[in-house]
Amino acid sequence: MSGHNKWSTIKHKKGAADAKRGKIFTKLIKEMTVAAKLGGGDPEGNPRLRTAIDKAKAENMPKDNIERAIKKGAGGLEGVIYEEINYEGYGPGGAAVLVEVMTDNRNRSVSDIRSIFTKCNGNMGETGCVSWMFDKKGLIVFSGQTDFEKLFEAALEAGAEDVTDEEEQIEVLTDPANFIEVREALEKGGFKYESAEITMIPQTMVKLEGKQAESMLKLMDRLEDNDDVQNVYANFDISAEEMEQMM
Repeated sequence: MSGHNKWSTIKHKKGAADAKRGKIFTKLIKEMTVAAKLGGGDPEGNPRLRTAIDKAKAENMPKDNIERAIKKGAGGLEGVIYEEINYEGYGPGGAAVLVEVMTDNRNRSVSDIRSIFTKCNGNMGETGCVSWMFDKKGLIVFSGQTDFEKLFEAALEAGAEDVTDEEEQIEVLTDPANFIEVREALEKGGFKYESAEITMIPQTMVKLEGKQAESMLKLMDRLEDNDDVQNVYANFDISAEEMEQMM
């Protein structure tokens, strides 16, 4: 399982997603605003915006909030201008960490992110130091109870790159350009996904245990809790047994 997916599973078990719904809304509004600014306010012709809207709806964001964010990004409303920046670094044990930020103050963001890395036994690196370890992919996750053979056949027929059985869930990987097409084809085929997003998949994993594992989870938690951070990806691997002890 990729570090990113493992972190998503951890957050779900901790109940962090519900506790931070306000922050989730803030991040989604930023994403819709920037997506609309860069690609226009029509989701049919803007895959990035369409994906962000789908995520917002999945989080039960009010329709007015969604429409306001799109209008603001498309130029209909005055507001803050966000800049997209990626920061890279290493967590405990040398795990690679990629941080996607949207900010209206670059100096504040870089200072905050560097401070978080340092306090959690990591260090921020130069641009490009770890990004090469990740591949940008469409990722659609289904319950492990889903019929694997049927999903496998349907996904490949729809244009997916790979389908894997990962412990308690099944993952479908796609080229980012085919993500929406594959997702919609599987929906029409009667397959209900648990999550669907464009993400960064690590090529290799770093096994962490004990204090390093604890510090890594603390680093991920604090990065995601920062208001300027949109997404955090990492290539750590922590055993199920170790996770149970830390929960």
